[in-house]
Amino acid sequence: MDITWITRVLTHIVEAERTPLLSASRSESQPSIASGDPQPSTSSASHLQPSDSASTSMAYTPQSSSSQPAVLDNSNPAQVSFPTSSQGLIPDNRREGGRLRSLDAFRGLAIVLMIFVNYGGGKYYFFAHARWNGLTVADLVFPWFLWIMGTSLVFSMRSQLRRATRRYVIVLRILKRSVTLFALGIIVNSTNGKNYMPTFRILGVLQRFAICYFLTAVIEVYCMNPQESPEYVRYWVVRDVVRSAAQWGLTIILIAVHTTITFALPVPGCPKGYLGPGGLHEGGRFSNCTGGAAGYIDRVVLGSAHVYSHPTSAVIYNSDTPYDPEGLLGALTSVLMVQFGAACGRIILTFHSHKGRIFCWVVWAGTTGLLATCLCFGRKEGGAIPVNKNLWSLSFVCCTACFAFILFSVFYIIIDQKKWWSGSPLRYTGMNSILLYVGHEICGSLFPWSWKPVGQHHANYLIMNLWGMSIWICVAYVLHRKKLYLSV
Repeated sequence: MDITWITRVLTHIVEAERTPLLSASRSESQPSIASGDPQPSTSSASHLQPSDSASTSMAYTPQSSSSQPAVLDNSNPAQVSFPTSSQGLIPDNRREGGRLRSLDAFRGLAIVLMIFVNYGGGKYYFFAHARWNGLTVADLVFPWFLWIMGTSLVFSMRSQLRRATRRYVIVLRILKRSVTLFALGIIVNSTNGKNYMPTFRILGVLQRFAICYFLTAVIEVYCMNPQESPEYVRYWVVRDVVRSAAQWGLTIILIAVHTTITFALPVPGCPKGYLGPGGLHEGGRFSNCTGGAAGYIDRVVLGSAHVYSHPTSAVIYNSDTPYDPEGLLGALTSVLMVQFGAACGRIILTFHSHKGRIFCWVVWAGTTGLLATCLCFGRKEGGAIPVNKNLWSLSFVCCTACFAFILFSVFYIIIDQKKWWSGSPLRYTGMNSILLYVGHEICGSLFPWSWKPVGQHHANYLIMNLWGMSIWICVAYVLHRKKLYLSV
């Protein structure tokens, strides 16, 4: 009896048992993706190219002729093919086609809403940031940007890894981009005459972007597996979560560090775990404790003179203690927001049907919303961890992530699935968000973007703020027509 033949049969049985959804027989005809003639998937979802400046329309995976690894057919997860020795590059059909318009439109909505809010929001209270605990429309914008950044980040990192770019090279690119974002934030902080060095504010919105991008991107580079693997077939329904277990583990460690510091760090003159605004809060007993441990760390590390001196809480609680809503400690929970966005991106890359993707996003929305409700006990004041944008509390991150998953799902359905809307003009602003953010910060006090209204009425401010916002939409459209985009 031929022992070699028996060995092959046993090997085939074991492999079939381990990977029930994969057909591992080499005698089967080769799918088109292995023959060098890639065919697009019948699912329209597979034609979406992630909207990230670092992404390309086609990603290739170098294959060794000696190892002969299996290649999954993207249009059918239940099929597998084996490249011949003559094959060097395997095209990934999921990277073909146009940009993911719903993501561009969502980013565009965020930047347009941010411009409108920063220009005054018509002086309506719900377009202003919450004084301390609570949530307004204005508080949603910044977290959404971080969420979107996480979604795009996954596409970019995967694209570079699949092109066999060395990981240390990717990390150098990440560092360069982070430094650029931080430098732009410093420039923005110096506008309107705020460039007196003894009291210069160091942190800010773009600085928070830089820190979160660096931490999350480095984690993704060293933990991401850019290739599909048969070992995840047993967890096929939740394979996006299983494959990112390392990323989630490191993120949870950061959240644990944040929680421990927040509730256990001794702050002079303040009770442990204080989450209040200081000033007149609780009868003025903790007037110099604004932000608790978060504010204390910034004042010690950066110096009180370089911390934001006009927090929103000062209006009601009459606190004169500097506090920065984009402080150092809050960056740890912001990384969680980026990870939630990364989860959305992994779902797009992993699941090929519209229904599968939308179902996963709805599950994430329900999970994050339920977690936020449990942490704050469903109340504005009180609860274990109140919803608070100034502190970037855990409940705040979960709550805003819930809204992000829901809104993006709606955009995805009407733009990419049903194609009822092209995403314009929000898509144009989303493709040039960095330019619009920096531009509106620099030009916000200049004519024709703003002027001194005649009469203190909501209508006067609303018209002016809508006008200023509309100018930037027109600028984005003109730049799009000329194919000019600013990327860092």
